[in-house]
Amino acid sequence: MSSSVYEELLDATIRHLESLKANGVRQVAVSSETLRALSQPAKSFQRSVSSVQAASSPPEPVKRDAPAAPAAPPSTLDPAKAAAFAALRERVLACVKCAHLASSRKNVVFGVGNPDAQLMFVGEAPGADEDAQGEPFVGRAGELLTKIIQATGLQRGDVYIANILKCRPDTPGQASGNRKPTSDEMATCIPFLHEQIDLIKPRVLVALGATAVEGLLGKTVGITRLRGQWHEYRGIPLMPTYHPAYLLRNQAISEKRKVWEDMMAVMEKLGMPINEKQRRFFQK
Repeated sequence: MSSSVYEELLDATIRHLESLKANGVRQVAVSSETLRALSQPAKSFQRSVSSVQAASSPPEPVKRDAPAAPAAPPSTLDPAKAAAFAALRERVLACVKCAHLASSRKNVVFGVGNPDAQLMFVGEAPGADEDAQGEPFVGRAGELLTKIIQATGLQRGDVYIANILKCRPDTPGQASGNRKPTSDEMATCIPFLHEQIDLIKPRVLVALGATAVEGLLGKTVGITRLRGQWHEYRGIPLMPTYHPAYLLRNQAISEKRKVWEDMMAVMEKLGMPINEKQRRFFQK
């Protein structure tokens, strides 16, 4: 096999794996024969053409305990929209506009979920877990967000989840912890979010936490005063609510109830049914 053909196959494999990663797949099944073939140098690859071709075809994702976040099936996603989404993702992954963030990040966190979602959640920025895995809301706060989504009757894969920032804010001199994005960082990165919103065209946006509200609406009056009230962003109804991390710090039933009231308002806006059990969540 010529070097150019080998490189084309390898490039196709990499592109496919990156696509799976962007859509929430964290593991893929690879046969031992394929692994042996991939471990060979390019010069001896002609003896394993069939293995390489198998590696470059779509691998079957391994089932995970956590709810998956697949993209809409190719048969239902408009080809032009899919192409635009892929092109946007490539630009985001290559972005180095914030040199200090590009040099410290492990992964760009583009976003995850259904590009045709009616409901879109926006957080502030990736944390350590998100930076390591390249997916938003995968830590403890992400697990709680998934439970909130499921409580509405939806699955994580039905919605789209993104952040104001696509890179984790750097923490020089700190071994752990996170910091709030600066206004300049948010202003630099938010055009990417604008493009995502314009492509997805969700019917409702949910801003998770004060920083997300500041990045979207430019309001710094505090999430306590803003949550539960409808706003508008790029012509789309927007509901600010508490960040799941806040609920992990404050376990009061009254605070959980406030977030759930916000989500019931979102459900009503989307025309989703709300049963009596849901209406009674977190009531004494």
